[in-house]
Amino acid sequence: MKLISNTLLDEMTAKAAASPRRRAHHNLHSSADDPVQRFVVVAHSDTYIRPHRHLTKSELCTVVRGRFEVVVFDADGTIVERTLIGEGTPNVAYELPRETWHTLLVHTDGAAFVEIKEGPYDPSTAAEFARWAPEEGSPAIARFQHWVKTAAPGARLLP
Repeated sequence: MKLISNTLLDEMTAKAAASPRRRAHHNLHSSADDPVQRFVVVAHSDTYIRPHRHLTKSELCTVVRGRFEVVVFDADGTIVERTLIGEGTPNVAYELPRETWHTLLVHTDGAAFVEIKEGPYDPSTAAEFARWAPEEGSPAIARFQHWVKTAAPGARLLP
């Protein structure tokens, strides 16, 4: 049996704090070849999760600590929907169908979720990143993140 304990989440929170990406992953599946990929993600509020989509896989996430906001975009980068998930909201999980452009905003440091998606994992096809969103490490991230955090559905970031 594999357990997701508060101790594990605390350890992952410390790892995320020390990580340049400000998040940490813990696999529950045995290998990239497993037909079902299951893992825990812990993140801090200053992490940047570049908007992306999964062309061949849907995604199910259940929040086990803290609060996130799922932001869904259309293909041109217009915000379609924003939904709070986790503590203090009526929602504890979300499922996104394949080909859905999305990002997560972390509202509480040390927030955690369990993600489940179809395997096997192939890094060359796992995600397609949005061309209209800055790459990780880009100086444009701060401006983009500010926009994503404050823009209403229907808004589109102009260059």
